[in-house]
Amino acid sequence: MNDIYLLWLVFSIFVGVSLAIDLGIFSRIRKKDTHKEVPPFKTALRWTIVWISLAGIFAGIIYYDMGEQKLAEFITGYALEKSLSVDNMFVFLLIFTSLGIPHKFQHRVLSMGILGAIAMRIPLILGGAHLLEEFHWMIYLFGGFLIFTALRMLVQKKEHKINVEKNIAVRALRRLMPVELNISEPKFFLIKDGIKYATPLLVALVIIEFTDLLFALDSIPAILAITTDPFIVITSNIFAILGLRSLYFLLAGVMEKFYYLKPGLIAILLFIGVKMMISEHVKIPTMMSLGVVLGILSVAIALSFARTKKH
Repeated sequence: MNDIYLLWLVFSIFVGVSLAIDLGIFSRIRKKDTHKEVPPFKTALRWTIVWISLAGIFAGIIYYDMGEQKLAEFITGYALEKSLSVDNMFVFLLIFTSLGIPHKFQHRVLSMGILGAIAMRIPLILGGAHLLEEFHWMIYLFGGFLIFTALRMLVQKKEHKINVEKNIAVRALRRLMPVELNISEPKFFLIKDGIKYATPLLVALVIIEFTDLLFALDSIPAILAITTDPFIVITSNIFAILGLRSLYFLLAGVMEKFYYLKPGLIAILLFIGVKMMISEHVKIPTMMSLGVVLGILSVAIALSFARTKKH
């Protein structure tokens, strides 16, 4: 029991120091670059490598203290959450494009969005794990939901723009305060004629948090299919979320090139959904699940690059 408390402490220090550095140093770097129209690719690449390396170091700590099985669960959960997050970045790009928010202002929205996502995920994960422990039959409900999500993604038409006026999150925000959709400064609020207005940055943040809530309802059951250990689920989830901002700026210009990513994610969700549905009768080892997830992702990325090179 003492070991798990120590691991929680190590994880908390990891996350606390990482966030302090990222939101402090990285934000200052971004402020220096606010005159640029595009984010610095090299900075985003360096930070993406840093975040993945930190996850790798923590995976080594898990292996040393908890063994190979928990290591496999952590890596599978991390890879699963990371790959699903890339698909969610397409939505982020649509939000920023629809609201006309330039690259130099986007980092502020993503910084707050990451903090909100962390605060939201932990109770959702604990609640989902508790439900599976107390009501084991819900594994069929979660599995069916993942299969439904995969089929919904299969028939879903590609969105080219988000209708801001009709968005449920924006309508809720308008009930609280007026919204000014013209942007000139990287601020969440604007005072005009003595009246406080919400700026496009706050509108984007509200939509992103609402979108992330819906995204979490898809991704958390998927990770719970791998393990119901709250420590593994939370740590793999949070480590995947921490690097989203730098990964977004790294991939922002090439997202359309991941042509086969969505079919790959559909295949992964179908596999995990079926795994949950048959778990009472057929036990699929975690290492096999990890191999399937990484295999599908590798094939999807390889085919995407092959298609891009050909065209």
